[in-house]
Amino acid sequence: MKFHHVGIATKNIDKTLDWVKTEFNVVSISEKIFDKNQDAYLQMIETTDVNLELVSGNIVEKFIKKNITYYHICYEIDNLEESIKNFSQSIVISKPMEAVLFNNRRVAFLLTPIGIVELLESKKKEKK
Repeated sequence: MKFHHVGIATKNIDKTLDWVKTEFNVVSISEKIFDKNQDAYLQMIETTDVNLELVSGNIVEKFIKKNITYYHICYEIDNLEESIKNFSQSIVISKPMEAVLFNNRRVAFLLTPIGIVELLESKKKEKK
């Protein structure tokens, strides 16, 4: 299991991206995309310190209304099903699905004692 990114809930990706650009040393920025599987607009920002995934849309509305911007932490793993089983005291809140932002690599979201964790299947399992 390897740290991959922090998911940030935002009402406006463009405004949040502008702020990130002023505060972080940005290495790369993905295209902003809509992922129908997650019902969300997404954009990945790689910085010299941390990767940030900006998330907006219906999926994060409850967080935004409560002024909560921390949405999830993501770990890259080798085997999605095995990793889900190994996360004790966790509830699967989003079953494995393809994630458009990550070239259709599979992800799953779990509710854990430390908050929402996204598991991202490693590139080795990436579909061609």
